[in-house]
Amino acid sequence: MSDLSSRTAAPLTSVCVYCGSSNAADPAYMEAAYQIGADFAKAGLKLVYGGGGVGLMGAAARGAHEAGGKVLGIIPDFLRGREQPFDDVETVIVTSMHERKMMMFERSDAFVVLPGGIGTLEEIIELLSWRRLDLHRKPIVFHSPGGFWEPLFALLQHTIDRGLTPPALADAWRSVEDAAEITPTLLAWEDESVQTDVSEAVRLLT
Repeated sequence: MSDLSSRTAAPLTSVCVYCGSSNAADPAYMEAAYQIGADFAKAGLKLVYGGGGVGLMGAAARGAHEAGGKVLGIIPDFLRGREQPFDDVETVIVTSMHERKMMMFERSDAFVVLPGGIGTLEEIIELLSWRRLDLHRKPIVFHSPGGFWEPLFALLQHTIDRGLTPPALADAWRSVEDAAEITPTLLAWEDESVQTDVSEAVRLLT
């Protein structure tokens, strides 16, 4: 729970991926998830994910693992039969969805959101809510192939336009269409965060 109160950007060493766990997903989404996992491994970034071996979840984990990267899966005991844990990587079994989400948050320095369903939506809305409450400043990057996440962005903008969400929340995430741009976007964001923290420290000292 301690990470929740830390507002300073941490060095980027691990990235949590939120995504769908259905094998019925568009094969192009599956291929992109695999590439993103492999790109994390090549950049020396540990992949933290929901622990399943199916859908985009499993594709991302396999991509990272097969490229020689570190992978941490976190899965509730009751989902092991449904989501089929990827046994070739480090996996932690927890007792509840709440414990899973908190551990994924605490073990990650940044978040990437791939196409997903209601479960992915629930995770990202909670993450954005924590950001709105200034409980974290961790980077959030959406992979939005073909504008997949545009309806969500439109809804969030609707709440901003109606005065129910602070306009600054729109700066809490970035969105890219090309899977190959996910890792560079995260690394560029890390550089900007470091520069911002240094600038703030200089301002406070002068």
